[in-house]
Amino acid sequence: MIRDITLGQYFPGKSLVHRMDARVKIVLTFVFIIFIFIANNLPAMLLMVGMVLCAMLLSGISVRQYLKSLKAVIIVVALTSVLNLFYGSGDILVQWGFLTIRTGGVINCIFIAVRIISLILFSSVLTFTTSPTDLTDALERIMKPLKVFHVKVHEIAMMMTIALRFVPTLLEETDKIMSAQKARGADMESGGAIQRAKALIPILIPLFVSSFRRAYELAMAMECRCYRGGEGRTKMKSLHMTALDGWAVAVSSAACVGVALCVALLPSLF
Repeated sequence: MIRDITLGQYFPGKSLVHRMDARVKIVLTFVFIIFIFIANNLPAMLLMVGMVLCAMLLSGISVRQYLKSLKAVIIVVALTSVLNLFYGSGDILVQWGFLTIRTGGVINCIFIAVRIISLILFSSVLTFTTSPTDLTDALERIMKPLKVFHVKVHEIAMMMTIALRFVPTLLEETDKIMSAQKARGADMESGGAIQRAKALIPILIPLFVSSFRRAYELAMAMECRCYRGGEGRTKMKSLHMTALDGWAVAVSSAACVGVALCVALLPSLF
């Protein structure tokens, strides 16, 4: 399971999505998050799912990698969907005591699952096709207006990107520690929930020690390179928008307008 988590990984490539400006990709991701929750009927949801499939196809990354990103949260998706199954109006389908499943609950369950899966896949397109350096620069440019309120934009963007960048590293470290503990005879799969939780202690302690050591080494490396924040720093790579970004914004805007029209003109399923 640890090896299947792909959060924060970057896959170099030359696809259309790889060549897009990182700022455009971040903004489109936030817009997608808003409209995926606005969509409340089948045509609107199909438009949003179509955007996800198009982004995945144009990214040039195999579907297998995207499916790996779902493995880590499939339990959360299933649990959230089941909980929403009991909320909704309409005709009664099944009833067990005080638990009632209605037609509206089934629709709500399906829509919640599709929304969460679409969010994960679209966010994965962003991280899979954008390097950590580009993410830092793009976030800093987007949050630049906050400097008026004396917000340390560069430091915030740097912390967010470092945290995202070290997710694969910590997962790899966790996998190594688990393999080392199993080689020493540790049993992490048998027993009840309490015993399994206790078995995690020999993993968590070395993981925390390793995390603090990595953080200290990173801080020392930045200090040795005279890092003092974003003031006066220049960019090795400048971000430039091209005609490709314009087409992406135009197509995404058309899809969002279609979703808004579907929501305004067609009845809601909830």
